[in-house]
Amino acid sequence: MIPGLTRAVHVPAVASNIVGGAALLVVFETIGRLQLFGKNWPPLSDVVAYVAGSDTVQATLLRAFGATATSALTGFALGAVVGGALACVTVVARWTAPGLDRLATIVHAVPLIAIAPLLVSTVGRVHTATVVAAMGAGFAIFVATSAGLASAPAAQSDVHTALGSSRWSRLRYLQLPHTAPLVTDGAGLAVTAAVLGAVLGEWFGAPKGLGVLLVSAMNNYQIPLLWAAAIGCVVLSLAAYTSVRVLAVPVHRRFS
Repeated sequence: MIPGLTRAVHVPAVASNIVGGAALLVVFETIGRLQLFGKNWPPLSDVVAYVAGSDTVQATLLRAFGATATSALTGFALGAVVGGALACVTVVARWTAPGLDRLATIVHAVPLIAIAPLLVSTVGRVHTATVVAAMGAGFAIFVATSAGLASAPAAQSDVHTALGSSRWSRLRYLQLPHTAPLVTDGAGLAVTAAVLGAVLGEWFGAPKGLGVLLVSAMNNYQIPLLWAAAIGCVVLSLAAYTSVRVLAVPVHRRFS
């Protein structure tokens, strides 16, 4: 690929992202200044000033941010391993494919907010956020891996069959390399689902986290803190998604 052409393609994309983000911040600020939705939607500048003006608030947000990030990333890793492994099982043991597909669909169809209270009584309040995050991420990875495994070229698959390769050998040397780009694409969706799952899991009595901070601020009518915690959730989700997309670039270059 021509370097100049690559820069020409990527620079407008970066510029459009910057412009879009700036426009969103301006809209946020304008809605707050004009009080279009009442006093419960403060200007963004007021929220920033509230956080910047208190070391206690900053420390509280950082602790909550770190706890949610830990739960989300741990859940993402767990969901990725389980979801990817189950997808591989459907290839090696094909008779399991219909059952595992239905199981993944059923688990995904159940609202996470309905499962979380049940998990509190089984895995405990501390680990509920991680498990809910894993459930949110696992389905995306399972679907992406299943699609990737099925995308291997038929001609190459026929060659493996003619040479007498086992299903495990075909999975290892043919299907998994073709799966890598799709899995990294699915990981972008999975990691944001993990953040959402972690925050929802923290609503049900976790000792710390952004979800706990959201509930506490809402119950005590601390509007600036509520918005600060909500913005923290957005920042965490965007940071996780961006990190995955950056890591996906060399994977696409190697396997696409």
